[in-house]
Amino acid sequence: MRLSLPLILAQLAQSSMGFVDTIMAGRVGATDLAGVAVGSSIWFPVFIFLLGTLNALTPSVSHAYGQKDHTSIRALIPQGVYLGLTLGCAGAIVLHQSAPLLHLLEVEKSIIPLITAYLKAVSWGFPAIGVCFALRYCSEGLSLTRPSMLVSFAGLGINIVANYILVFGKLGFPALGGVGCGIATALSMWIMMVGMILVFWRAKFFRHLQLLPAFVRPNRNTLSNILRLGIPIGTGMFIECSIFAVIALLLSRFGAQTVAAHQIAMSFTGMVFMVPLSISTAISVRVSYNNGRGHAQNTRRSIGIGLATTAAIAVLSCSMMTATAPYITSMYTLDSELAATATTLLLLAALFQIPDAIQVSCAGALRGFKDTRTPMLLQIVSYWGIGMPCGCFLGLYLEMAARGFWIGLICGLSSAALLLGLRLRRIVRRETMQTS
Repeated sequence: MRLSLPLILAQLAQSSMGFVDTIMAGRVGATDLAGVAVGSSIWFPVFIFLLGTLNALTPSVSHAYGQKDHTSIRALIPQGVYLGLTLGCAGAIVLHQSAPLLHLLEVEKSIIPLITAYLKAVSWGFPAIGVCFALRYCSEGLSLTRPSMLVSFAGLGINIVANYILVFGKLGFPALGGVGCGIATALSMWIMMVGMILVFWRAKFFRHLQLLPAFVRPNRNTLSNILRLGIPIGTGMFIECSIFAVIALLLSRFGAQTVAAHQIAMSFTGMVFMVPLSISTAISVRVSYNNGRGHAQNTRRSIGIGLATTAAIAVLSCSMMTATAPYITSMYTLDSELAATATTLLLLAALFQIPDAIQVSCAGALRGFKDTRTPMLLQIVSYWGIGMPCGCFLGLYLEMAARGFWIGLICGLSSAALLLGLRLRRIVRRETMQTS
């Protein structure tokens, strides 16, 4: 919990940026909210792939830290920064070329200019967020999670102020609506990068280990090792996230109201998901560290306690969302019809809190064992082989729209929880037999 609590606060601050964007855009109107929703559904999967790939740094650094191998740690961190910067620039280029995708998916023409302007604004922050998360994941691998929390709250503060000024046109600035949300997001990304660099340069622990030298050449072998572990993680997280994004794009044919309701449910659910995701990271750190130390019993204990904790929190969040769904939607919109549709989706979202928490915890434990390729394949089967077909059948063929797709999500997440749980059980048994 010492690892998890700062991570939970950091992730909540991070996801609250999307919460703020949704609320601000929703106050402008359904069109701006729909534009931000569709735009977010495009840039967020790219963002998640970047984060997932860099997430390989956490178990790698933690394992080396458990072995007290400071030389390997010093080699990993600069290479992680190079990788983060490269992936961030690549992500920015992808977002700048998103207009043909919108036409291909038959997005409502009236909101395409808003979406493209929003995406171009967000894209300028991607190089910065790549560097920021490379440093953040290295810090977390060293069991130092407070820097992540502090930097995330700084980014959230900037995001709130910039959103208010740019979306509504305060202090002499023009009212930019949904596009202002994109500029505010990019600005907060740069502030977070500066914050993490200052932590590594000024904090006593990091300076003592000389973890951020002035210049180190890119090392092909180290970068290859990070990518070999990270690409399956990034792909798995992209697969899970992209299904939400594709649903938002498919729902655009039902109009701005349906997309806006989906965005409201996604925004709040994504914020709640940060709690089990943070505990998943803590599980990964503890499993990697104990593996590095050769403590098999402590590894099993960390997994058991982590899974029990996330399951208990998921039951609590499910109950809370069920009881307060109408009040939650009232924070996002004053439109009664939109609020009613979003409330229905939130009730469905409450149901998948438990399988979602279990699958992300199992994935975190498997990352601690550096087992990433098979979990990626299991996620592909669950989300795109089970969840998406069910959602398309219910949502498009039976014309249940957003409700049908969210029922499909429940099926996909439940399958992922089962398959990843079985995989984790097999890996734990194998590791136990090798150490005994």
